Order: sequence, then structure tokens, then C-alpha cells
Amino acid sequence: MKTALKELQMNEILHHIRKAFIDRLSGNLSVGGTSVSVYNVIPRNASYPLVRIYSVANNEIDLNRSAFNLEGQLRLEVITRFDGNSGGELQCNQIVDSILNQIRTRSAGYIDLSAQGFNVYGITNEGVNYLEDDFDDHTYFRAIININVKCEKI
Repeated sequence: MKTALKELQMNEILHHIRKAFIDRLSGNLSVGGTSVSVYNVIPRNASYPLVRIYSVANNEIDLNRSAFNLEGQLRLEVITRFDGNSGGELQCNQIVDSILNQIRTRSAGYIDLSAQGFNVYGITNEGVNYLEDDFDDHTYFRAIININVKCEKI
């Protein structure tokens, strides 16, 4: 009876997706010879540029009797920092380009969550928003990449 109940349980998918994205990007991002660190929580001693990956929503989609289909919505935020008006937007664009090349692939390159009990069947880029923040100490260029990942519980 426990086995039958286990098959009917829905699980939260976001922490699995986040870890898979962090694993894929860590050590594989650089711009201008500078390594780009990837975090879920940014440490106080972090150096820039960096990427922060965080959860937005875990939704059940495509209701049916045989499987749980989930959509995980995440954001990947690229943050660059410069003194005054010394640049940064191009660097931000280049990091976004590298992230999208590694994350938004065709099905053969999707993250593998089979060990966690999920089959990824779709990853979509829902848009990239660019922001510039001028503060007394630095100018920050940010890009917020909105990603949806569709999975089936297996």
C-alpha cells in the first residue's frame, strides 16, 4: 500500500532545478578572463560579476490521472558592479549570452533530474529584463533571466 501512495505524491521541484543549474554553470562562466561565481544566497564577501539563482513559483500544470506535471519558475540574476560610469552593460550581456547557451538548450541538453524522480520535458526563456542602479559607491548593471522548466514526476 505504501508503494501505491508514493506514486501518487507530488513533490517540490525548484530546489532540484536550482541545484542542477548551479552545478551546470559553476566553473563554466567567465567574462573577460574573470570567473563568474554562481550562488543561491550571495555571501557578504562575494566578488563581482556574479549570478544569483532563486525560486519564483512551483506550479502544477496539465492535470491528469496518470502523472504530476510541474512547472518550476526560476530567476537567474546577473549582477555586475563598476565604479561610476566605467561600464558594465556589455559584460552583463555577455554573461547572459553564456547562461542562455548553457541553460536554454534543445531537449538533448536539458538538465537530468531522473535521479530525483523527474523527467524534464521543456525549458523556456520567458524573457530577460535589464536594469541599471546608480548608487553612491558603485553602478550596478543587472539582468534578470526568467526561466520556466516543465517536468513530469516519474
